Amino acid sequence: MNNTFKFKLVAALVVILVGVIGGFQLYSHRHFDTPLVASKGVTEVKKLSDYYDGLEGSFADTRVFVLKGEEKGGKALVIGNSHPSEPVSALTSFLIIENATVEKGTIYVIPSFNRSASRYTKPGDGYPLYYNISTPWGKKKFRMGNRGASPLEQWPDPSVYIHYPSKQMLSYQDARNINRTWPGRPNGPLMEQVTYSAMELIREENVDVAIDIHGAETMFPVTNCFVVPSKSRQIATLASLNVQAQQGFENHIEPSPPNFHGLSHREIADHSDAMPFLIEAPEPFLDQPTGPKTTDLLLDGKDPFLLSLSKQGRLYVPYDKTGWPMKERVGQQSSLIQETLRQFSKTHPGSPISMSGVPEYKQIVENGIGYYYHNPEEASEDRVYMQ
Repeated sequence: MNNTFKFKLVAALVVILVGVIGGFQLYSHRHFDTPLVASKGVTEVKKLSDYYDGLEGSFADTRVFVLKGEEKGGKALVIGNSHPSEPVSALTSFLIIENATVEKGTIYVIPSFNRSASRYTKPGDGYPLYYNISTPWGKKKFRMGNRGASPLEQWPDPSVYIHYPSKQMLSYQDARNINRTWPGRPNGPLMEQVTYSAMELIREENVDVAIDIHGAETMFPVTNCFVVPSKSRQIATLASLNVQAQQGFENHIEPSPPNFHGLSHREIADHSDAMPFLIEAPEPFLDQPTGPKTTDLLLDGKDPFLLSLSKQGRLYVPYDKTGWPMKERVGQQSSLIQETLRQFSKTHPGSPISMSGVPEYKQIVENGIGYYYHNPEEASEDRVYMQ
């Protein structure tokens, strides 16, 4: 056996070993579940496939948690994890489901809207596979997700993604970006089927308010804000002014572009009677000119390069040595959701939506996010759902 052959054999074995280890890690990540403890306010758990049966049995089908009040009223849909690379969305959704009680009306919460993307991350870009939230009873472990669905569920990407029904041409990768595929269609790619199912939920349940939770780069102007069409602007403005005055954090309004199709806030407005709201929190982890994509950056938002850019006036949010901690981001989203529902109820007294038990910005900043998550080992088995 000559030296060249030995080298090739060793190299091949190393490649196989690396592939096996990497494949096992990605397989484990894809099949890892986080326990969610449903509050007593959760009255029913459905699936998106209940609204479009074409999703049934697919990896994209996902749970819809229903919180129905004792008194009749309006209806709201809260959408989490459209982009699982924006963890503020999942954490806020869990917070609502684990703590909320609805007195008037009904609230539907989808904590993992793009389920495929939530089980597919970007290790090649240095993304961590998991992150932990500290709680009084230990660590609560979450998967880190990706922006777009996994190719395992939807492949191949088209050369150009042609949005339905506008026929607007978008990037090929937007076919797997669930927030470019609204309002969807039953015979389209899988992500279009998911958004079609959500539109069927909105129409069938006569949803009044639809809130899509997101996070965006600090260098992107559409961050720390509401994005709304004209029909939702009054309520968003009132909610934004109230949180600034009462909760003490900044927020502004961005108009939904009428000619940019596929976005939830655009298509829900155009294809249903519901008022859509998309809320963006700052996510420093998503900015390009940062240090390593560590879990510390993900959770505390501290980065020396962003701090330098902030001093040059290149960021669109306030930024100092304290960074942008996750508890502030989740606190903001929680307060914005609750204030939106309060303002809707005031302007639509015949369709009130009243929710209690969910902490708001100041409470979450003071106590941390994990303080409000419940220990699944102490909960009744029928209240624990693996997400």
